[in-house]
Amino acid sequence: MDIFGILTLIGGLALFLYGMNVMGAGLEKMSGGKLERILETLTSNPIKAVLLGAGVTAVIQSSSATTVMVVGFVNSGIMKLSQAIGIIMGANVGTTITSWLLSLTGIEGGSFFIQMLKPSSFSPILAMIGIILTMSSKSDNKKNVGQILLGFSVLMYGMQAMSGAVEPLADVPEFTGMLTMFNNPVLGVLTGAILTAVIQSSSASVGILQALSVTGGFTYGSVLPIIMGQNIGTCVTAMISSVGASKGAKRTAFVHLYFNIIGTIIFMLVFYLGNAFFHFSFTNETVGVAGIAAIHTVFNIFATLVLLPFTKGLEKLAYLTIPVSPEEKEVQDDVFTILDDRFLSSPAFAIEQCHSLVNQMAEMTKAGFMEAMTVLTDYSEEKIADVIAKENRVDTYDDKISAYLTKLSSQDLSYKDSLKVTSLLHCLTDFERISDHSINVVENAQQMNKDGASFSKKAKEEMRIYGEAIADILNRTTKAFVEGDDDLARTVEPLEEVIDEINKDVKKNHMKRLRKGKCTIELGLVLSDLAMNYERVADHCSNIAVYMMQLYDTELEEHSFTEQMDAGESAEFAKQLAEFKRMYEL
Repeated sequence: MDIFGILTLIGGLALFLYGMNVMGAGLEKMSGGKLERILETLTSNPIKAVLLGAGVTAVIQSSSATTVMVVGFVNSGIMKLSQAIGIIMGANVGTTITSWLLSLTGIEGGSFFIQMLKPSSFSPILAMIGIILTMSSKSDNKKNVGQILLGFSVLMYGMQAMSGAVEPLADVPEFTGMLTMFNNPVLGVLTGAILTAVIQSSSASVGILQALSVTGGFTYGSVLPIIMGQNIGTCVTAMISSVGASKGAKRTAFVHLYFNIIGTIIFMLVFYLGNAFFHFSFTNETVGVAGIAAIHTVFNIFATLVLLPFTKGLEKLAYLTIPVSPEEKEVQDDVFTILDDRFLSSPAFAIEQCHSLVNQMAEMTKAGFMEAMTVLTDYSEEKIADVIAKENRVDTYDDKISAYLTKLSSQDLSYKDSLKVTSLLHCLTDFERISDHSINVVENAQQMNKDGASFSKKAKEEMRIYGEAIADILNRTTKAFVEGDDDLARTVEPLEEVIDEINKDVKKNHMKRLRKGKCTIELGLVLSDLAMNYERVADHCSNIAVYMMQLYDTELEEHSFTEQMDAGESAEFAKQLAEFKRMYEL
Protein backbone atom coordinates (compact mmCIF):
# COMPACT_ATOMS: atom_id res chain seq x y z
CA MET A 1 0.00 0.00 0.00
CA ASP A 2 1.41 3.38 -1.05
CA ILE A 3 0.79 6.80 0.52
CA PHE A 4 -2.26 7.36 -1.68
CA GLY A 5 -3.79 4.10 -0.49
CA ILE A 6 -3.26 5.16 3.12
CA LEU A 7 -4.91 8.52 2.39
CA THR A 8 -7.86 6.73 0.80
CA LEU A 9 -8.14 4.48 3.87
CA ILE A 10 -8.12 7.49 6.22
CA GLY A 11 -10.69 9.30 4.08
CA GLY A 12 -12.90 6.21 3.97
CA LEU A 13 -12.70 5.83 7.75
CA ALA A 14 -13.59 9.51 8.20
CA LEU A 15 -16.60 9.17 5.87
CA PHE A 16 -17.65 5.96 7.61
CA LEU A 17 -17.61 7.50 11.10
CA TYR A 18 -19.22 10.74 9.89
CA GLY A 19 -21.98 8.86 8.05
CA MET A 20 -22.73 6.81 11.15
CA ASN A 21 -22.91 10.01 13.23
CA VAL A 22 -25.19 11.80 10.74
CA MET A 23 -27.51 8.82 10.36
CA GLY A 24 -27.75 8.34 14.15
CA ALA A 25 -28.48 12.05 14.68
CA GLY A 26 -31.21 11.97 12.02
CA LEU A 27 -32.81 8.89 13.55
CA GLU A 28 -32.67 10.53 16.99
CA LYS A 29 -34.41 13.68 15.69
CA MET A 30 -36.96 11.54 13.86
CA SER A 31 -37.91 9.81 17.10
CA GLY A 32 -38.63 13.21 18.69
CA GLY A 33 -37.92 11.98 22.21
CA LYS A 34 -40.58 9.24 21.90
CA LEU A 35 -38.11 6.33 22.13
CA GLU A 36 -36.57 7.71 25.31
CA ARG A 37 -40.01 8.18 26.82
CA ILE A 38 -40.86 4.55 26.01
CA LEU A 39 -37.62 3.44 27.66
CA GLU A 40 -38.51 5.46 30.71
CA THR A 41 -41.99 3.99 31.16
CA LEU A 42 -41.99 0.41 29.85
CA THR A 43 -39.14 -1.29 31.63
CA SER A 44 -40.82 -3.08 34.53
CA ASN A 45 -40.50 -6.52 32.89
CA PRO A 46 -36.89 -7.73 32.16
CA ILE A 47 -37.85 -9.33 28.82
CA LYS A 48 -39.70 -6.17 27.77
CA ALA A 49 -36.67 -4.13 28.80
CA VAL A 50 -34.37 -6.30 26.63
CA LEU A 51 -36.68 -5.99 23.62
CA LEU A 52 -37.01 -2.24 24.12
CA GLY A 53 -33.27 -1.82 24.46
CA ALA A 54 -32.72 -3.81 21.27
CA GLY A 55 -35.43 -1.89 19.40
CA VAL A 56 -34.25 1.58 20.43
CA THR A 57 -30.61 0.76 19.66
CA ALA A 58 -31.56 -0.70 16.26
CA VAL A 59 -33.33 2.59 15.48
CA ILE A 60 -30.68 5.05 16.71
CA GLN A 61 -27.83 2.78 15.59
CA SER A 62 -25.71 3.13 18.71
CA SER A 63 -25.52 0.94 21.80
CA SER A 64 -23.24 3.54 23.39
CA ALA A 65 -25.93 6.23 22.97
CA THR A 66 -28.57 3.97 24.50
CA THR A 67 -26.33 3.04 27.44
CA VAL A 68 -25.36 6.68 28.08
CA MET A 69 -29.06 7.54 27.98
CA VAL A 70 -29.78 4.84 30.55
CA VAL A 71 -26.95 6.09 32.77
CA GLY A 72 -28.65 9.49 32.63
CA PHE A 73 -32.02 7.94 33.54
CA VAL A 74 -30.58 6.22 36.61
CA ASN A 75 -28.63 9.33 37.58
CA SER A 76 -31.79 11.43 37.47
CA GLY A 77 -33.86 8.92 39.39
CA ILE A 78 -36.19 8.24 36.45
CA MET A 79 -35.15 4.60 36.29
CA LYS A 80 -33.94 2.02 38.83
CA LEU A 81 -30.78 0.00 38.29
CA SER A 82 -32.82 -3.21 38.01
CA GLN A 83 -34.76 -1.69 35.07
CA ALA A 84 -31.59 -0.49 33.36
CA ILE A 85 -29.94 -3.93 33.20
CA GLY A 86 -32.42 -5.36 30.68
CA ILE A 87 -32.07 -2.32 28.41
CA ILE A 88 -28.26 -2.62 28.47
CA MET A 89 -28.53 -6.26 27.43
CA GLY A 90 -30.95 -5.41 24.65
CA ALA A 91 -28.72 -2.56 23.43
CA ASN A 92 -25.94 -5.06 22.72
CA VAL A 93 -28.31 -7.10 20.55
CA GLY A 94 -29.70 -4.03 18.75
CA THR A 95 -26.27 -2.76 17.75
CA THR A 96 -25.71 -5.84 15.55
CA ILE A 97 -28.12 -4.37 12.96
CA THR A 98 -25.38 -2.04 11.72
CA SER A 99 -23.02 -4.91 10.93
CA TRP A 100 -25.76 -6.66 8.92
CA LEU A 101 -26.39 -3.47 6.92
CA LEU A 102 -22.67 -3.27 6.19
CA SER A 103 -22.61 -6.92 5.13
CA LEU A 104 -24.64 -5.91 2.07
CA THR A 105 -21.32 -4.84 0.54
CA GLY A 106 -20.40 -8.52 0.24
CA ILE A 107 -23.36 -9.44 -1.97
CA GLU A 108 -22.24 -11.10 -5.22
CA GLY A 109 -24.23 -12.02 -8.30
CA GLY A 110 -24.74 -11.10 -11.96
CA SER A 111 -28.48 -10.45 -12.12
CA PHE A 112 -29.90 -6.92 -12.12
CA PHE A 113 -31.84 -7.52 -8.87
CA ILE A 114 -28.76 -8.84 -7.02
CA GLN A 115 -26.67 -5.95 -8.32
CA MET A 116 -29.25 -3.43 -7.07
CA LEU A 117 -29.03 -4.93 -3.57
CA LYS A 118 -25.39 -3.86 -3.37
CA PRO A 119 -24.85 -0.51 -1.55
CA SER A 120 -22.67 0.75 -4.41
CA SER A 121 -25.81 0.55 -6.61
CA PHE A 122 -28.58 1.94 -4.40
CA SER A 123 -26.54 4.33 -2.19
CA PRO A 124 -26.31 7.02 -4.95
CA ILE A 125 -30.10 6.90 -5.32
CA LEU A 126 -30.59 7.27 -1.56
CA ALA A 127 -28.02 10.08 -1.47
CA MET A 128 -29.87 12.00 -4.21
CA ILE A 129 -33.24 11.56 -2.48
CA GLY A 130 -31.62 12.59 0.82
CA ILE A 131 -30.06 15.78 -0.56
CA ILE A 132 -33.34 16.77 -2.29
CA LEU A 133 -35.31 16.30 0.95
CA THR A 134 -32.69 18.14 3.02
CA MET A 135 -32.35 21.14 0.71
CA SER A 136 -35.88 21.61 -0.61
CA SER A 137 -38.25 20.43 2.10
CA LYS A 138 -39.68 22.78 4.74
CA SER A 139 -40.91 19.91 6.92
CA ASP A 140 -38.61 18.90 9.80
CA ASN A 141 -39.65 15.26 9.42
CA LYS A 142 -38.73 15.19 5.73
CA LYS A 143 -35.42 16.90 6.48
CA ASN A 144 -34.70 14.26 9.13
CA VAL A 145 -35.49 11.49 6.62
CA GLY A 146 -33.12 13.21 4.19
CA GLN A 147 -30.41 13.34 6.88
CA ILE A 148 -30.85 9.62 7.60
CA LEU A 149 -30.55 8.71 3.90
CA LEU A 150 -27.51 10.95 3.43
CA GLY A 151 -25.86 9.52 6.56
CA PHE A 152 -26.46 5.95 5.35
CA SER A 153 -25.08 6.75 1.90
CA VAL A 154 -21.94 8.41 3.31
CA LEU A 155 -21.52 5.44 5.67
CA MET A 156 -21.63 3.01 2.75
CA TYR A 157 -19.28 5.10 0.60
CA GLY A 158 -16.85 5.19 3.52
CA MET A 159 -17.09 1.41 3.86
CA GLN A 160 -16.40 0.93 0.15
CA ALA A 161 -13.47 3.35 0.27
CA MET A 162 -11.90 1.50 3.21
CA SER A 163 -12.43 -1.88 1.56
CA GLY A 164 -10.96 -0.66 -1.70
CA ALA A 165 -7.93 0.85 0.05
CA VAL A 166 -7.02 -2.27 2.01
CA GLU A 167 -7.77 -4.81 -0.76
CA PRO A 168 -4.22 -4.60 -2.24
CA LEU A 169 -2.85 -5.63 1.18
CA ALA A 170 -4.04 -9.17 0.46
CA ASP A 171 -0.94 -9.59 -1.69
CA VAL A 172 1.44 -8.22 0.97
CA PRO A 173 2.96 -11.15 2.94
CA GLU A 174 4.02 -8.87 5.83
CA PHE A 175 0.43 -7.72 6.39
CA THR A 176 -1.13 -11.16 6.19
CA GLY A 177 1.60 -12.43 8.51
CA MET A 178 0.81 -9.70 11.01
CA LEU A 179 -2.82 -10.79 11.10
CA THR A 180 -1.85 -14.24 12.35
CA MET A 181 -0.98 -12.79 15.76
CA PHE A 182 -4.70 -12.25 16.37
CA ASN A 183 -5.02 -16.02 16.69
CA ASN A 184 -3.88 -15.42 20.25
CA PRO A 185 -7.24 -14.91 22.05
CA VAL A 186 -5.92 -12.58 24.74
CA LEU A 187 -4.16 -10.35 22.21
CA GLY A 188 -7.26 -10.36 20.01
CA VAL A 189 -9.54 -9.28 22.88
CA LEU A 190 -7.13 -6.49 23.88
CA THR A 191 -6.87 -5.24 20.29
CA GLY A 192 -10.64 -5.15 19.84
CA ALA A 193 -11.17 -3.44 23.20
CA ILE A 194 -8.56 -0.74 22.55
CA LEU A 195 -9.83 -0.02 19.01
CA THR A 196 -13.42 0.37 20.22
CA ALA A 197 -12.40 2.39 23.27
CA VAL A 198 -10.60 4.86 21.00
CA ILE A 199 -13.46 5.43 18.53
CA GLN A 200 -16.18 4.81 21.19
CA SER A 201 -18.45 2.77 18.95
CA SER A 202 -18.61 -1.02 18.67
CA SER A 203 -20.66 -0.68 15.46
CA ALA A 204 -17.90 1.42 13.89
CA SER A 205 -15.08 -0.88 15.04
CA VAL A 206 -16.97 -3.93 13.71
CA GLY A 207 -17.44 -2.03 10.44
CA ILE A 208 -13.69 -1.39 10.25
CA LEU A 209 -13.07 -5.10 10.86
CA GLN A 210 -15.53 -5.94 8.06
CA ALA A 211 -13.67 -3.59 5.70
CA LEU A 212 -10.34 -5.24 6.56
CA SER A 213 -11.83 -8.68 5.97
CA VAL A 214 -11.79 -8.11 2.18
CA THR A 215 -8.02 -8.77 2.30
CA GLY A 216 -8.81 -12.40 3.05
CA GLY A 217 -6.32 -12.40 5.91
CA PHE A 218 -8.86 -12.98 8.69
CA THR A 219 -10.22 -16.36 9.74
CA TYR A 220 -13.21 -17.09 11.94
CA GLY A 221 -10.85 -18.08 14.71
CA SER A 222 -8.84 -14.84 14.54
CA VAL A 223 -11.77 -12.36 14.40
CA LEU A 224 -13.77 -13.99 17.20
CA PRO A 225 -11.62 -12.66 20.11
CA ILE A 226 -11.39 -9.24 18.41
CA ILE A 227 -15.20 -9.01 18.30
CA MET A 228 -15.32 -10.07 21.96
CA GLY A 229 -12.90 -7.27 22.80
CA GLN A 230 -14.97 -4.77 20.80
CA ASN A 231 -17.95 -5.44 23.03
CA ILE A 232 -15.82 -4.76 26.11
CA GLY A 233 -14.31 -1.60 24.60
CA THR A 234 -17.73 -0.04 23.97
CA CYS A 235 -18.22 0.15 27.76
CA VAL A 236 -15.73 3.02 27.88
CA THR A 237 -18.36 5.52 26.70
CA ALA A 238 -20.72 4.65 29.57
CA MET A 239 -17.85 4.68 32.09
CA ILE A 240 -16.82 8.16 30.95
CA SER A 241 -20.46 9.28 31.06
CA SER A 242 -20.77 8.18 34.70
CA VAL A 243 -17.88 10.37 35.87
CA GLY A 244 -19.25 12.97 38.25
CA ALA A 245 -22.67 11.30 38.27
CA SER A 246 -24.55 9.67 41.13
CA LYS A 247 -23.52 6.32 42.55
CA GLY A 248 -26.55 4.78 40.84
CA ALA A 249 -25.27 5.98 37.46
CA LYS A 250 -21.79 4.59 38.20
CA ARG A 251 -23.35 1.21 39.11
CA THR A 252 -25.18 1.24 35.77
CA ALA A 253 -21.92 1.76 33.89
CA PHE A 254 -20.31 -1.09 35.84
CA VAL A 255 -23.25 -3.39 35.04
CA HIS A 256 -22.59 -2.71 31.35
CA LEU A 257 -18.89 -3.55 31.83
CA TYR A 258 -19.54 -6.69 33.89
CA PHE A 259 -22.17 -7.93 31.44
CA ASN A 260 -19.75 -7.74 28.51
CA ILE A 261 -16.75 -9.12 30.42
CA ILE A 262 -18.67 -12.08 31.92
CA GLY A 263 -20.42 -12.72 28.59
CA THR A 264 -17.05 -12.72 26.80
CA ILE A 265 -15.47 -15.11 29.30
CA ILE A 266 -18.39 -17.58 29.15
CA PHE A 267 -18.63 -17.46 25.35
CA MET A 268 -14.90 -17.95 24.84
CA LEU A 269 -14.76 -20.80 27.38
CA VAL A 270 -17.66 -22.55 25.61
CA PHE A 271 -16.15 -21.93 22.18
CA TYR A 272 -12.55 -22.97 22.93
CA LEU A 273 -13.55 -25.96 25.05
CA GLY A 274 -15.89 -27.04 22.28
CA ASN A 275 -13.13 -26.54 19.72
CA ALA A 276 -10.72 -28.62 21.83
CA PHE A 277 -13.13 -31.57 21.80
CA PHE A 278 -14.87 -31.24 18.43
CA HIS A 279 -12.20 -29.41 16.37
CA PHE A 280 -14.48 -26.92 14.56
CA SER A 281 -13.43 -26.92 10.89
CA PHE A 282 -14.66 -23.38 10.21
CA THR A 283 -12.15 -21.71 12.57
CA ASN A 284 -9.45 -21.74 9.88
CA GLU A 285 -11.77 -20.66 7.08
CA THR A 286 -11.54 -17.13 5.70
CA VAL A 287 -14.23 -14.89 7.13
CA GLY A 288 -16.18 -12.32 5.11
CA VAL A 289 -18.32 -9.29 6.07
CA ALA A 290 -21.43 -11.47 6.61
CA GLY A 291 -19.45 -13.92 8.77
CA ILE A 292 -18.28 -11.09 11.05
CA ALA A 293 -21.88 -9.82 11.35
CA ALA A 294 -22.98 -13.37 12.25
CA ILE A 295 -20.34 -13.77 14.98
CA HIS A 296 -21.23 -10.34 16.39
CA THR A 297 -24.93 -11.27 16.51
CA VAL A 298 -24.49 -14.80 17.88
CA PHE A 299 -22.25 -13.58 20.72
CA ASN A 300 -24.61 -10.81 21.83
CA ILE A 301 -27.71 -13.00 21.70
CA PHE A 302 -25.82 -15.79 23.54
CA ALA A 303 -24.61 -13.42 26.29
CA THR A 304 -28.11 -11.97 26.73
CA LEU A 305 -29.82 -15.38 26.94
CA VAL A 306 -27.23 -16.74 29.40
CA LEU A 307 -27.12 -13.71 31.71
CA LEU A 308 -30.76 -12.56 31.59
CA PRO A 309 -31.78 -14.95 34.43
CA PHE A 310 -28.95 -13.49 36.52
CA THR A 311 -29.88 -9.79 36.39
CA LYS A 312 -30.18 -9.74 40.19
CA GLY A 313 -26.64 -11.11 40.42
CA LEU A 314 -25.32 -8.36 38.13
CA GLU A 315 -27.16 -5.80 40.27
CA LYS A 316 -25.60 -7.22 43.48
CA LEU A 317 -22.17 -7.21 41.84
CA ALA A 318 -22.60 -3.52 41.00
CA TYR A 319 -23.61 -2.77 44.59
CA LEU A 320 -20.58 -4.71 45.86
CA THR A 321 -18.39 -2.56 43.61
CA ILE A 322 -20.01 0.67 44.78
CA PRO A 323 -21.68 0.10 48.17
CA VAL A 324 -24.54 2.26 49.42
CA SER A 325 -23.11 4.96 51.70
CA PRO A 326 -24.96 6.43 54.72
CA GLU A 327 -25.06 9.78 52.91
CA GLU A 328 -26.76 8.17 49.91
CA LYS A 329 -29.50 6.72 52.13
CA GLU A 330 -30.24 10.16 53.52
CA VAL A 331 -30.39 11.94 50.17
CA GLN A 332 -33.91 13.02 49.33
CA ASP A 333 -35.31 12.93 45.84
CA ASP A 334 -34.42 16.03 43.92
CA VAL A 335 -36.80 16.89 41.08
CA PHE A 336 -34.04 18.71 39.23
CA THR A 337 -31.94 15.59 38.72
CA ILE A 338 -33.94 14.93 35.53
CA LEU A 339 -32.13 17.92 34.04
CA ASP A 340 -29.18 15.68 33.29
CA ASP A 341 -26.53 16.94 30.87
CA ARG A 342 -26.46 13.48 29.28
CA PHE A 343 -29.90 14.20 27.83
CA LEU A 344 -28.61 17.25 25.94
CA SER A 345 -27.54 14.93 23.13
CA SER A 346 -31.23 13.97 22.78
CA PRO A 347 -32.81 17.46 22.55
CA ALA A 348 -36.39 16.29 22.00
CA PHE A 349 -36.31 14.23 25.18
CA ALA A 350 -34.47 16.95 27.13
CA ILE A 351 -37.24 19.40 26.15
CA GLU A 352 -39.84 16.95 27.46
CA GLN A 353 -37.98 16.76 30.77
CA CYS A 354 -37.94 20.56 30.99
CA HIS A 355 -41.62 20.75 30.12
CA SER A 356 -42.53 18.34 32.92
CA LEU A 357 -40.72 20.59 35.43
CA VAL A 358 -42.32 23.76 34.05
CA ASN A 359 -45.68 21.98 34.49
CA GLN A 360 -44.86 21.53 38.18
CA MET A 361 -43.77 25.16 38.39
CA ALA A 362 -47.02 26.30 36.73
CA GLU A 363 -49.17 24.37 39.21
CA MET A 364 -47.13 25.75 42.13
CA THR A 365 -47.43 29.30 40.78
CA LYS A 366 -51.20 28.99 40.45
CA ALA A 367 -51.55 27.49 43.94
CA GLY A 368 -49.38 30.27 45.43
CA PHE A 369 -51.37 33.10 43.85
CA MET A 370 -54.73 31.52 44.74
CA GLU A 371 -53.59 31.22 48.34
CA ALA A 372 -52.35 34.82 48.32
CA MET A 373 -55.83 36.04 47.28
CA THR A 374 -57.45 34.15 50.18
CA VAL A 375 -55.22 36.03 52.65
CA LEU A 376 -57.12 39.24 51.75
CA THR A 377 -60.35 37.87 53.24
CA ASP A 378 -58.95 35.28 55.68
CA TYR A 379 -55.71 36.68 57.10
CA SER A 380 -53.23 34.06 58.31
CA GLU A 381 -49.50 34.24 58.99
CA GLU A 382 -49.25 30.51 58.16
CA LYS A 383 -50.76 31.13 54.72
CA ILE A 384 -48.40 34.04 54.12
CA ALA A 385 -45.41 31.86 55.05
CA ASP A 386 -46.65 29.17 52.63
CA VAL A 387 -47.04 31.70 49.80
CA ILE A 388 -43.50 32.97 50.39
CA ALA A 389 -42.17 29.37 50.46
CA LYS A 390 -43.93 28.60 47.17
CA GLU A 391 -42.53 31.76 45.58
CA ASN A 392 -38.99 30.87 46.67
CA ARG A 393 -39.45 27.38 45.22
CA VAL A 394 -40.72 28.85 41.95
CA ASP A 395 -37.59 31.04 41.79
CA THR A 396 -35.46 27.89 42.16
CA TYR A 397 -37.38 26.21 39.33
CA ASP A 398 -36.85 29.29 37.17
CA ASP A 399 -33.08 29.38 37.81
CA LYS A 400 -32.51 25.65 37.26
CA ILE A 401 -34.70 25.25 34.17
CA SER A 402 -33.51 28.49 32.53
CA ALA A 403 -29.87 27.43 32.90
CA TYR A 404 -30.61 24.01 31.39
CA LEU A 405 -32.65 25.43 28.49
CA THR A 406 -29.82 27.84 27.74
CA LYS A 407 -27.42 24.87 27.46
CA LEU A 408 -29.99 23.06 25.33
CA SER A 409 -30.37 25.99 22.93
CA SER A 410 -26.69 25.62 21.95
CA GLN A 411 -27.35 22.08 20.63
CA ASP A 412 -28.22 21.18 17.05
CA LEU A 413 -31.99 21.70 17.29
CA SER A 414 -34.67 21.26 14.66
CA TYR A 415 -36.82 24.33 13.94
CA LYS A 416 -39.71 22.87 15.95
CA ASP A 417 -37.48 22.01 18.92
CA SER A 418 -35.92 25.47 18.80
CA LEU A 419 -39.42 26.99 18.88
CA LYS A 420 -40.31 24.81 21.89
CA VAL A 421 -37.20 25.92 23.79
CA THR A 422 -37.95 29.59 23.09
CA SER A 423 -41.59 29.15 24.11
CA LEU A 424 -40.61 27.38 27.34
CA LEU A 425 -38.16 30.14 28.25
CA HIS A 426 -40.84 32.80 27.73
CA CYS A 427 -43.50 30.85 29.64
CA LEU A 428 -41.00 30.20 32.43
CA THR A 429 -40.46 33.94 32.84
CA ASP A 430 -44.20 34.68 32.86
CA PHE A 431 -44.96 32.03 35.49
CA GLU A 432 -42.14 33.36 37.66
CA ARG A 433 -43.52 36.90 37.42
CA ILE A 434 -47.01 35.71 38.34
CA SER A 435 -45.43 34.18 41.43
CA ASP A 436 -43.77 37.55 42.21
CA HIS A 437 -47.21 39.17 42.13
CA SER A 438 -48.42 36.71 44.80
CA ILE A 439 -45.86 38.27 47.17
CA ASN A 440 -47.17 41.75 46.30
CA VAL A 441 -50.71 40.62 47.14
CA VAL A 442 -49.76 39.25 50.59
CA GLU A 443 -47.80 42.44 51.31
CA ASN A 444 -50.99 44.42 50.63
CA ALA A 445 -52.87 42.07 52.97
CA GLN A 446 -50.21 42.58 55.64
CA GLN A 447 -50.50 46.38 55.28
CA MET A 448 -54.29 46.25 55.68
CA ASN A 449 -53.99 43.95 58.70
CA LYS A 450 -51.38 46.25 60.28
CA ASP A 451 -53.59 49.33 59.79
CA GLY A 452 -56.75 47.49 60.81
CA ALA A 453 -58.33 48.69 57.57
CA SER A 454 -60.91 47.03 55.36
CA PHE A 455 -62.59 47.81 52.05
CA SER A 456 -66.10 49.13 51.78
CA LYS A 457 -68.89 46.66 51.03
CA LYS A 458 -69.00 47.76 47.40
CA ALA A 459 -65.19 47.55 47.01
CA LYS A 460 -65.16 44.07 48.57
CA GLU A 461 -67.78 42.87 46.08
CA GLU A 462 -65.86 44.33 43.13
CA MET A 463 -62.59 42.73 44.27
CA ARG A 464 -64.39 39.41 44.81
CA ILE A 465 -65.60 39.40 41.19
CA TYR A 466 -62.19 40.60 40.02
CA GLY A 467 -60.53 37.78 42.00
CA GLU A 468 -62.88 35.17 40.49
CA ALA A 469 -61.97 36.34 36.99
CA ILE A 470 -58.24 36.13 37.84
CA ALA A 471 -58.71 32.64 39.33
CA ASP A 472 -60.53 31.61 36.13
CA ILE A 473 -57.79 32.89 33.79
CA LEU A 474 -55.08 31.29 35.95
CA ASN A 475 -56.88 27.93 35.91
CA ARG A 476 -57.43 28.08 32.15
CA THR A 477 -53.84 29.07 31.40
CA THR A 478 -52.29 26.47 33.69
CA LYS A 479 -54.52 23.65 32.47
CA ALA A 480 -53.96 24.60 28.81
CA PHE A 481 -50.19 24.67 29.34
CA VAL A 482 -49.92 21.42 31.31
CA GLU A 483 -52.26 19.47 29.00
CA GLY A 484 -51.12 21.15 25.77
CA ASP A 485 -54.73 22.19 25.05
CA ASP A 486 -54.59 24.75 22.22
CA ASP A 487 -58.39 25.23 22.18
CA LEU A 488 -58.45 26.11 25.88
CA ALA A 489 -55.49 28.48 25.38
CA ARG A 490 -57.60 30.40 22.82
CA THR A 491 -60.18 31.23 25.52
CA VAL A 492 -57.56 33.11 27.57
CA GLU A 493 -57.35 36.19 25.33
CA PRO A 494 -61.07 37.16 25.44
CA LEU A 495 -61.06 36.70 29.23
CA GLU A 496 -57.95 38.90 29.47
CA GLU A 497 -59.80 41.67 27.57
CA VAL A 498 -62.71 41.40 30.01
CA ILE A 499 -60.25 41.62 32.92
CA ASP A 500 -58.80 44.81 31.40
CA GLU A 501 -62.32 46.30 31.44
CA ILE A 502 -62.87 45.11 35.03
CA ASN A 503 -59.59 46.78 36.05
CA LYS A 504 -60.68 50.08 34.49
CA ASP A 505 -64.10 49.88 36.16
CA VAL A 506 -62.61 49.07 39.58
CA LYS A 507 -60.26 52.06 39.37
CA LYS A 508 -63.06 54.34 38.09
CA ASN A 509 -65.42 53.30 40.89
CA HIS A 510 -62.62 53.77 43.42
CA MET A 511 -62.10 57.37 42.26
CA LYS A 512 -65.84 58.04 42.67
CA ARG A 513 -65.75 56.73 46.27
CA LEU A 514 -62.62 58.72 46.98
CA ARG A 515 -64.31 61.96 45.81
CA LYS A 516 -67.33 61.20 47.98
CA GLY A 517 -65.10 60.53 51.02
CA LYS A 518 -66.19 56.90 51.27
CA CYS A 519 -62.57 55.70 50.99
CA THR A 520 -59.25 56.86 52.45
CA ILE A 521 -56.26 57.69 50.27
CA GLU A 522 -54.14 54.98 52.03
CA LEU A 523 -56.75 52.28 51.46
CA GLY A 524 -57.23 53.52 47.93
CA LEU A 525 -53.53 53.03 47.24
CA VAL A 526 -53.77 49.44 48.48
CA LEU A 527 -56.77 48.76 46.26
CA SER A 528 -55.07 50.35 43.28
CA ASP A 529 -51.95 48.24 43.85
CA LEU A 530 -54.01 45.06 44.15
CA ALA A 531 -55.90 45.86 40.95
CA MET A 532 -52.62 46.48 39.13
CA ASN A 533 -51.19 43.13 40.31
CA TYR A 534 -54.34 41.30 39.22
CA GLU A 535 -54.27 42.94 35.80
CA ARG A 536 -50.59 42.09 35.28
CA VAL A 537 -51.22 38.46 36.20
CA ALA A 538 -53.85 38.39 33.43
CA ASP A 539 -51.31 39.91 31.02
CA HIS A 540 -48.79 37.16 31.82
CA CYS A 541 -51.50 34.54 31.30
CA SER A 542 -52.21 36.08 27.89
CA ASN A 543 -48.50 35.90 27.00
CA ILE A 544 -48.35 32.20 27.92
CA ALA A 545 -51.45 31.43 25.85
CA VAL A 546 -50.02 33.25 22.81
CA TYR A 547 -46.69 31.39 23.12
CA MET A 548 -48.63 28.13 23.20
CA MET A 549 -50.65 29.04 20.11
CA GLN A 550 -47.43 29.97 18.30
CA LEU A 551 -46.30 26.34 18.63
CA TYR A 552 -49.31 25.29 16.57
CA ASP A 553 -49.35 28.33 14.29
CA THR A 554 -45.86 29.59 13.47
CA GLU A 555 -47.33 32.53 11.51
CA LEU A 556 -48.91 33.96 14.66
CA GLU A 557 -47.13 37.00 16.00
CA GLU A 558 -46.90 37.91 19.65
CA HIS A 559 -49.54 40.36 20.96
CA SER A 560 -51.42 40.48 17.65
CA PHE A 561 -53.68 37.47 18.05
CA THR A 562 -56.94 39.41 17.61
CA GLU A 563 -55.65 41.08 14.45
CA GLN A 564 -54.81 37.75 12.78
CA MET A 565 -58.08 35.91 13.38
CA ASP A 566 -60.21 34.79 10.46
CA ALA A 567 -63.97 35.37 10.32
CA GLY A 568 -64.82 32.14 12.14
CA GLU A 569 -62.30 32.80 14.90
CA SER A 570 -63.50 36.38 15.25
CA ALA A 571 -67.09 35.21 15.70
CA GLU A 572 -66.04 32.66 18.33
CA PHE A 573 -63.91 35.31 20.06
CA ALA A 574 -66.85 37.74 20.17
CA LYS A 575 -69.09 35.00 21.59
CA GLN A 576 -66.59 34.15 24.36
CA LEU A 577 -66.05 37.84 25.10
CA ALA A 578 -69.78 38.39 25.59
CA GLU A 579 -70.02 35.30 27.80
CA PHE A 580 -67.15 36.41 30.05
CA LYS A 581 -68.67 39.92 30.34
CA ARG A 582 -71.91 38.38 31.63
CA MET A 583 -70.01 36.13 34.06
CA TYR A 584 -67.91 38.91 35.57
CA GLU A 585 -70.17 41.95 35.46
CA LEU A 586 -69.46 44.38 38.33
